Amino acid sequence: MARGRRERRILVVTGAAAFVAVGLKLLVSAIKAHKQRRRKKPDVPGSSVLVNLSASEIQRLTDQIIAKSKEVYDLVASVPLEKVSYTNVIAPLAELEAYQFSSVQSCVFPKMVSTSNDIRKASAEAESRLNLHFLTCRKREDVYRVIKAFADRGEWLGYEAKRYTQCLVKEFERNGVNLTPSKKKELENLGARIEELSLQYAQNLSMDNSFLLLGESELAGMPLQFIKSLEKTEDGKLKVFLRSHNVTPILEHCKIRATRKSIAVAYGQRCGKENIDILENLVQIRHKYAQLLGYSNYAEFTLESRMARTSEKVFEFLEDISENLSDLAMEELNVLKDLKRREDGDSPFGMEDLLYYMRRAEEQHLDLDLGEVKQYFPVNLVMSGILKIFQDLFGIRIEENKDVEVWHETVCLFSVTDVSSNELLGYFYLDIHSREGKYAHTCVLALQNGNLSSNGTRQIPVALLLSQCPKQIDDNPVLLRFSEVVTFFHEFTHVVHHICIRATYSRFSGLRLDADFIEVPSKLLENWCYESISLKIMSGYYQDITKSVTSSMCTTLRRKRDLFSGLRLKQEVLLCLIDQFIHSSENMDILELLKHLHPKVMLGIPLLEGTNPASCFPQIVIGSEAVCYSYIWSEVVAADIFAAKFQEDLLNQYAGLQFRNKVLAPGGAKDSLEILSDYLGREPAIHSFIKSKTRNSL
Repeated sequence: MARGRRERRILVVTGAAAFVAVGLKLLVSAIKAHKQRRRKKPDVPGSSVLVNLSASEIQRLTDQIIAKSKEVYDLVASVPLEKVSYTNVIAPLAELEAYQFSSVQSCVFPKMVSTSNDIRKASAEAESRLNLHFLTCRKREDVYRVIKAFADRGEWLGYEAKRYTQCLVKEFERNGVNLTPSKKKELENLGARIEELSLQYAQNLSMDNSFLLLGESELAGMPLQFIKSLEKTEDGKLKVFLRSHNVTPILEHCKIRATRKSIAVAYGQRCGKENIDILENLVQIRHKYAQLLGYSNYAEFTLESRMARTSEKVFEFLEDISENLSDLAMEELNVLKDLKRREDGDSPFGMEDLLYYMRRAEEQHLDLDLGEVKQYFPVNLVMSGILKIFQDLFGIRIEENKDVEVWHETVCLFSVTDVSSNELLGYFYLDIHSREGKYAHTCVLALQNGNLSSNGTRQIPVALLLSQCPKQIDDNPVLLRFSEVVTFFHEFTHVVHHICIRATYSRFSGLRLDADFIEVPSKLLENWCYESISLKIMSGYYQDITKSVTSSMCTTLRRKRDLFSGLRLKQEVLLCLIDQFIHSSENMDILELLKHLHPKVMLGIPLLEGTNPASCFPQIVIGSEAVCYSYIWSEVVAADIFAAKFQEDLLNQYAGLQFRNKVLAPGGAKDSLEILSDYLGREPAIHSFIKSKTRNSL
């Protein structure tokens, strides 16, 4: 790549950067020494990830990381403002990020995979120490002044170097480096209060043990196994705790409408006044936090670095989605109302009826036994099929690396090579079997980021895919539910995305990309799970793997995915609108807002009396505040790409390579909207998404 060659010429190590390089070499030497001491199996060429650190080694490596980081920041801060240059200010920080990332991950990922309590504890403590240290680094005014002095000169040495420098400046500014000491203290106090209130909201929900006592006759329609799972009181009542694993089955299966309504109302009242008070206080503090930093509201602060950019754009997007789905959603609602009228008379249709009649309609319109479907997806066959599809589509070769050091005997390591050039692109670990102490969900971690080093060599990325499949017992294969197949496919796309990034800087590699963009490739590739040609590659009946899923089964799975998608998306849009309204406006009455928006978005269905979903909606508090829209955004962009580039030929390698090189490879080195616009020849649009939802309507 021309840009890569240009960056290679400018990353010359001189002056302060030379001292940094020496220090980093010492850190790398320490890592190699660790490997030499413990090595029983060959090293993984190009990987600096340490996979078997003891608790004491985690602590020592954490100390080394913090010491080296402080040394580099001190060196950069010491550069006189009149002598700032790329090589003595920006290059040292870029080198530090690149070489330090795998060391940091070596310390923190064991908390998710280790069988040792001591190691998991040491890893969690290391993560806390490192997070605190890096936050302190991002608030150093002396370092910021030097970076800003270089940025103000405008002596850019290429687009990516400019973007990297601007990201550094913005990161410091968003952490309050420009504020007066008193304002910095206020910002710190507000941040601590935000964290405290967010945690309290989440804890209230997790510790809530509210329940309803119901007679068995009030649970008519519920499976016997569900009834048996409930605790019974001395007077024969059944104790139904208001947890999703109880509530959702009742709303889907219980024939007694009064029961469904009482459950739905009670579920929507959890932690009511207490959590609403917390949320209202939290939102006001978030606004103050953003305003101290020069933003008009918290949404503006949060959206600045995302593809959407502004609240106005988010509102426009959500309203377009809602409006364009209204005809489909109304058609779906009328089907449900007709079904209810036949079974339950002319009483008004309420939210307590939605899931129940969706299930009833699905039974009437779909002939699908998910238990039978599961028999076609042995985990080993699914994984081999997924690997084949990605190899064929993206022009890569995936091979298992035997006899390498791993943290558990069930873990496998794979190398990824470009077929045309035979260049090693990266590695990924598969750790998919359950064991005690392991992280309980399916996810992907970046263990080492790719980047172009100062000597012109490319550091390769390393990823880890975690899951929790049971181990095979005797000759009985482990079978996956279809939803688990989709999840595997989705998460493996993150692995391939990480490995295919060719950015110069570590910061632009990995999974730390524009959050409106990071899910787009995975949402795009999920489509392969619903098309016969690809689904047959990763399926086979467990007693005879030559028999793959049938074409009619594939069609039915796709219909199931899209059934009532209009109404389901309307519910999502409603919550996204609430999130955006409260984080872009001050002194918003959340309950009144819900009462106004609910019937408007949900086609006349009113909010359940006495409920306030904002009291039990954790995404609005932790993780997705002001950005709940983002997942729908990713789905829309993915649908547009699928229709424009892949729908006619799913295994077209030319199309796959175009996507790999134009969309995956840049990572964060280019603006996400610019990447997508260049690839599509226009900005992404919603029409393909809407069309995909109406294709399988009732």
